[in-house]
Amino acid sequence: MFSSLVNIDLEVAEELLKELEQEELIIEKEITKLTFNSGMMVLEGNAHFWGNEPLTESEIEKYLIFKKDGKEVAELRMQNLQNEKLFFSDYKISVNFNKFERGRVLQPGNYEILLKIKQFFNGEWVEGVCTLGNIKNQKTDFIVSSEMKVYTSKMNKSYRLIAELDVESQKFIISSKKLAEVESFLEQKDLTQENRLLRYAKKLVFRFCYRICKIWPIQKNKITFASDSRTDLSGNFEYIYEAIQSNGSHFNSFFFLKESIRDKKTWIEFFKLAYHFATSRYIILDDYYPLIYPLSIRKNTDLIQVWHAVGAFKTFGYSRIGMPGGPKIDSVDHKNYTKAIVSSHHVVDKYAEGFGIKAESVYPIGVPRTDLFFDLNKQQSILERLYKEMPFIKNKKVILFAPTFRGNGQQSAHYPFEYLNFKDIYEALYKKGWVMLLKIHPFVQNKPQIPYQYKDFYFDVSDYREINDLLLVTEVLITDYSSVCFEYALLKRKMVFYSPDLAEYTATRNFYYEYLKFIPGSFATTTEELIESVQEEKIDYDKLNDFISYFFDDLDGKSADRFVKYLMHDFYEEDIEETHYSEDGKWIPAWGEKGATLLDTKNQKI
Repeated sequence: MFSSLVNIDLEVAEELLKELEQEELIIEKEITKLTFNSGMMVLEGNAHFWGNEPLTESEIEKYLIFKKDGKEVAELRMQNLQNEKLFFSDYKISVNFNKFERGRVLQPGNYEILLKIKQFFNGEWVEGVCTLGNIKNQKTDFIVSSEMKVYTSKMNKSYRLIAELDVESQKFIISSKKLAEVESFLEQKDLTQENRLLRYAKKLVFRFCYRICKIWPIQKNKITFASDSRTDLSGNFEYIYEAIQSNGSHFNSFFFLKESIRDKKTWIEFFKLAYHFATSRYIILDDYYPLIYPLSIRKNTDLIQVWHAVGAFKTFGYSRIGMPGGPKIDSVDHKNYTKAIVSSHHVVDKYAEGFGIKAESVYPIGVPRTDLFFDLNKQQSILERLYKEMPFIKNKKVILFAPTFRGNGQQSAHYPFEYLNFKDIYEALYKKGWVMLLKIHPFVQNKPQIPYQYKDFYFDVSDYREINDLLLVTEVLITDYSSVCFEYALLKRKMVFYSPDLAEYTATRNFYYEYLKFIPGSFATTTEELIESVQEEKIDYDKLNDFISYFFDDLDGKSADRFVKYLMHDFYEEDIEETHYSEDGKWIPAWGEKGATLLDTKNQKI
């Protein structure tokens, strides 16, 4: 070999010698942990060139290589970790195959997984590629299979993910196979052209009937409640109706409730809605209600949005123009609200922007459903009922997992359950007296698949309508970007904000406030951090109190009564010129000034 190098350039010869030396270098490697949770893979291990354990993190780089049909298609850098001997030989990486490349699922095919090391020693960088090695204490081949799902507004897709590690050859193969491709849930409800035409015809007839019904006079004592997100009298509607009954008002109430916008309305329901919308003094909504937005609301009718959420957290409505799933600027949705109510003057501008209405139409008089947190008798009644309905929470410390949905809207709504490591959470908390309730957003199409061996720890309570009831039995709330944090803050208990996808969510949805400064609780992005935060007893009460003070103008439990008095007095519109703001920025109508009584106001109507 050396004689063949005599007649060639010296530098070339030195390079060839280096390559020969590197070929003889041995990579020591071992997998210490390999787990799959749906489409999420967690891989831990150690690797370095034999006899050259790195003393500093900057001396070594480790990569996970994906090869398909012999070609490298992806290279992911792994996190360097220090081992017990203080060498940086260990590594860790989490790979979400549901969002493998540019937010897309791992495409169908077979992928060989390899390890690449770049290490600095003897004054130079040395590189090597090899298999990952075997799993520590694993004597048989490793095989695991899981399902991945992709949700879009038009199509839902499912894939099978199979991972195989052969002990003898140390060959690690991950396969992705498409199982099914079906139209989304909402699209399935309306598969034929005939159904689409019928739906369009119903809307046209409804609008025509509404215009015809305007010939009837408006009934000043008539209120119509309409919702496409509940079938019973609950939430804000419940508290408003109870206040109407107890305040001695003479309002006649009519209710049109559906479980979701997926539920079709009959011809009779369309006719009734047209008549009641046209003849009501007040129309009250608590959520998105697409049927009413194209209508021109009558001059002496108020369309009031009492929105199901409290405070202002993630952006919504017209605050999302230009974002994925955001509305078009010329959309009519929400814009015909004549009034909306919120919990604090600090969020008036956020709701005005989100709904596309004037700030003067947003009233910071409180959210009726929050009255529960100031009514000890009602709380006790709910607790007694819950302990009967849910005996598994008795004598247990309760965690409530209540995240918001992912996706651009109801058609693509889902939750990435691969973020939730059922096994690790169970093993860490079950024997310590905890149980975890899962309250998944009603829009979410994929339901949690709880392994049977953990059935005495995890309980899916998603079908329970009122989350505020569940908050009363909750010791620790785990959420992410959900507005449930506002109501739970009133109980002054522990919150953990578990947000592994914070960067992605910020880019596609964004927030009204800087997330990490805003949240009144612990922040976690991994299962380990989540478990640690749940068990940590520390609560930052100063931050929690500031949070409550900012997002709630009134902490008196009288939001429903206040709202009904506004209804009884036509929102005091004749007094509007006499209103002003207090020194701390709170809006005060004339009747709310010091020394004023209801008899002093011009619009005393009952």
